[in-house]
Amino acid sequence: MTVSGRTAAEEQERRLGALRAAMAEHGLAAYLVPRADEHQNEYVPASEERLRWISGFSGSAGFAAIGRTHAAVFVDGRYVLQVRQQSDAAFWEHRHVVEAPFADWVKQRLAAGDRIGFDSRLHTSAEMKRYRAALAGLGVELVPIRPNLVDRCWADRPAPPRSPVALHPLEVAGETSALKRARMAAELVRAGLDALVVSAPDSVAWLFNLRGGDVPMTPVVLGYAILRADASATLFVEPATLAPEVRAALEGDGAGAVTLAAPAALEAALAALGRKKVRLDSGTGSVFLHDRLEAAGATADVGADPCQAAKARKNAVEIAGMRRAHHRDGVALARFFAWLDAAPRIGESEWTLAEVLGALRARGERYRGPSFDTISALGGNAAHPHYRAAADRARVVAADDLYLVDSGGQYLDGTTDVTRVVMLGTPTAEMRRRYTEVLRGVIAVSRARFPVGTTGAQIDPLARQYLWASGVDFDHGTGHGVGSYLSVHEGPQGISKRSTEVKLEPGMVLSVEPGYYKVDAFGIRIENLVVVAEAAPQPEGAELRTLAFETLTLAPLERRLIDVAALDPLERAWVDAYHATVRAALTPDLDPADAAWLARATAPLGR
Repeated sequence: MTVSGRTAAEEQERRLGALRAAMAEHGLAAYLVPRADEHQNEYVPASEERLRWISGFSGSAGFAAIGRTHAAVFVDGRYVLQVRQQSDAAFWEHRHVVEAPFADWVKQRLAAGDRIGFDSRLHTSAEMKRYRAALAGLGVELVPIRPNLVDRCWADRPAPPRSPVALHPLEVAGETSALKRARMAAELVRAGLDALVVSAPDSVAWLFNLRGGDVPMTPVVLGYAILRADASATLFVEPATLAPEVRAALEGDGAGAVTLAAPAALEAALAALGRKKVRLDSGTGSVFLHDRLEAAGATADVGADPCQAAKARKNAVEIAGMRRAHHRDGVALARFFAWLDAAPRIGESEWTLAEVLGALRARGERYRGPSFDTISALGGNAAHPHYRAAADRARVVAADDLYLVDSGGQYLDGTTDVTRVVMLGTPTAEMRRRYTEVLRGVIAVSRARFPVGTTGAQIDPLARQYLWASGVDFDHGTGHGVGSYLSVHEGPQGISKRSTEVKLEPGMVLSVEPGYYKVDAFGIRIENLVVVAEAAPQPEGAELRTLAFETLTLAPLERRLIDVAALDPLERAWVDAYHATVRAALTPDLDPADAAWLARATAPLGR
């Protein structure tokens, strides 16, 4: 491999050398490079892939710390294998962000009096507060540096995106922007706030009923907004991206005026908020925004953006749209699995399998593209929870392979995310045991009834209990929130070990995706999307209002991997009922051959 006539190692050394020279100009002993843009998007434009440019690591979460002579990439459990493959160990330490945290690296590599530089637009004020607390007593200083030092060294950095802004139709949004802005303004009044800086692009998209294409696989436009307690708002987006009809709709839909401005006007607008109490989102509000507000004499109230919780509670129109999107998605999946099962696929690769599924999904009405990069993984590659195949080095199907495919679609009326495992041959006893343990966890969560006020952290053990009983676990969350033609990973709701105060509420859509991963052997994950709903009927004599999960995903489970004897009668009944629902929903839209395959795949388990 060569880069501009240099080997990969030579290019890596050149890039680190250029960055270290820039650090020296500022008197820095270290510099932080997060996998983030100024909005903290999970998926970022090519122009914001600074971590990938400096380290080679392409995962969706992590950061690098570059010192004068040493450098490290910090990742979570999803990426411990990927980072070893992508970041050359001759230049980079590979560290687990929890087990070998940043503070330990600072203790090992830096000294009292050293300065650590960072770009204030790429780190949240809440994040920097945690860093400063972790480094307290070490005698090091965190220093904001502008312009970004990686950008100085990145000569061929791509231009920022400028995609057209589109109106999200009321028929799929279910509520006008004017009503949303009025509701959120009322929330500000109740909280004693004068304004909200909307820094998350999905909040901007939801609040103004807009969609865009600035970020891969997430239909948002990059911009900011300021919403005031009187329901007036200023939207900061590139003027050239606004067609006349979009501009007219934004400026003339009532419930307080909407003023349009270029992003360059944001700093002056923040300065105009002096003596105001302004909410800054703890998840996406940058140090830059915080410092500009404080410099203007405003009070930066760091907390939850109220749009996030409101967006998470889907209205009836959005839930109906999600159901329709999952139906179309289920048809594509059934066609794919039927094709996969129709003949030995020896010679097909992870890449070509993903291409076939993508083409089938693209035939669906209102399809707009994938909701994330498909994880198409054979054998040991499936042990990487966030594995990404490449056309030039994808593994080819072999006899008795276990195939994991985690994929999803963006539809105008909903977002999907589903994981299934397919057995391409004869499974081992270990594969069947682990698959069944994972399946039992899915069933336990899916069947749960829980009182109002329950959090995802309280639900999480239900998914892990059978794996724990066998002395194994998985190192990722059990579930994440999902948007309505928005982000496939949506907050604030989730299901994980991590303690949270976010309560599960009706209308929230989440994934349920426990797994098991055996390094260099196989990986198993089963993922359905569910929506929180009122439990019906309520138990006789109930003293608490209870909620439940309704499964949205329509895709058969892998019968060849289910150890039916390990399931209790209620679990067998759940699988049979789920399969009956899948069969009834999808059969009318399948041709006879695919329908026959689905009938076999969803037949009752028996005993």
